[in-house]
Amino acid sequence: MSKRTLTTESGAPVADNQNSATAGVGGPLLVQDQQLLEKLARFNRERIPERVVHARGSAAYGYFEVTDDVTAYTSAAFLNTVGKKTETFLRFSTVADSLGGADAVRDPRGFALKFYTEEGNYDLVGNNTPVFFIKDPIKFPDFIHSQKRDPFTGKQEPDNVWDFWAHAPEATHQITWLMGDRGIPASYRHMNGYGSHTYQWTNAQGEAFFVKYHFKTNQGIRCLSGEQAAEVVGKDANSHQTDLLQAIERGVNPSWTLYVQIMPAAEAADYRFNPFDLTKVWPHSDYPLQRVGRLVLDRNPDNVFAEVEQSAFSPNNFVPGITASPDKMLQGRLFAYADAQRYRLGVNHTLLPVNAPKATTADNYGRDGVMALRNGSRHDKNYEPNSYQGPAETGLALGAPKAVSGYTGTHEAPAHTKDDDFFQAGELYRLMSEAEKERLVANIAGGLSQVTLEDVIEKNLAHFHAADADYGKRVEEAVRALRDA
Repeated sequence: MSKRTLTTESGAPVADNQNSATAGVGGPLLVQDQQLLEKLARFNRERIPERVVHARGSAAYGYFEVTDDVTAYTSAAFLNTVGKKTETFLRFSTVADSLGGADAVRDPRGFALKFYTEEGNYDLVGNNTPVFFIKDPIKFPDFIHSQKRDPFTGKQEPDNVWDFWAHAPEATHQITWLMGDRGIPASYRHMNGYGSHTYQWTNAQGEAFFVKYHFKTNQGIRCLSGEQAAEVVGKDANSHQTDLLQAIERGVNPSWTLYVQIMPAAEAADYRFNPFDLTKVWPHSDYPLQRVGRLVLDRNPDNVFAEVEQSAFSPNNFVPGITASPDKMLQGRLFAYADAQRYRLGVNHTLLPVNAPKATTADNYGRDGVMALRNGSRHDKNYEPNSYQGPAETGLALGAPKAVSGYTGTHEAPAHTKDDDFFQAGELYRLMSEAEKERLVANIAGGLSQVTLEDVIEKNLAHFHAADADYGKRVEEAVRALRDA
């Protein structure tokens, strides 16, 4: 079979791709060698800025199938018929490390899901934990700086990690998750995914509901201890990528069952704690899980850079029937995520195949910018409203309006009767078996005992004592034993 002809970027055939042009045999290189200069120049520009968080990731395509009727709660078209399937793209990631980091590390995992619906793309950007470390986005840059590499040492420092947590008592719940058994999933297939935030659904009658998403793995939960993880990383730093890729290639397609918790909007104001607080879960006894459908991954990307690295997600990508709640962390992400992708990939990143709608066509007045591929013809206007045949607004809101009142300013979240930074961390601790508690305490003490400032240690110990007396006592004893050793 004859090979295709190698060409330059401009399409001209390449005569020799093995030897650079020189001034005579053994002479200096010639600046007129287009192929040499073009290859070197392109090579210098192959990398784009990596994500500040969630840099290390893996992904796959699949579909979501509705199994249960939820039309009483949302008018979203992709959820309106039992048996309906929607193409999806799911990206998993670690949070804190860089693009070259290892997979099997103690870190939350991103669970970013794109639904290619007939009403546009819907992005559900969550984690493998139902809660997070902070509840206000103004603290997010500081939090991430404390968890990533220190500017001087160039590595993650326990002093920074635990110093931030010492000043963030609301992090105690998520710390208990992270330092427990689920802190290191055995693979991406063997962990749950959560929307984490609270979202709003609106039905066809205009009734509003607040919801939380739970994707329960059908492969079962499997986790690694710190010792097991160190062994896995030593053998294959890309262990989670390897597992996901090979499983799908073998036809062992991972799946998750989607459940939601549903709160009528009218109940939010008087709920015993703030239902929009990302550091808390809604007890299932209050709002039971209701099944919605099944997510299946069945196709690997053909090119990691084009489809995984260039994939872009924004919590602001909603569809009719699904909108944001007053969750402050979600509100901050509505801007930050889309802005991060405009920086990394350019304003036209939504035109890339992995990010473009598949079941409908994007039609708007966005023009120009780097790599503008859809600027229209001489007959298309770039403003609206106009007297021509350009796209026009529908006048239909995505969801029910939210009532607001009061004065502008930097306010703390409204207080509810049972708001507390520690009680859910204590409840989680008390659910654990004795062996799980021992591993949790050992994981916390291993890091906290390395902290330089005694005041930082004392502040963190106070958080664990406040969550549960036994929890605090065990952590304190373990830390002291390690520091006295």
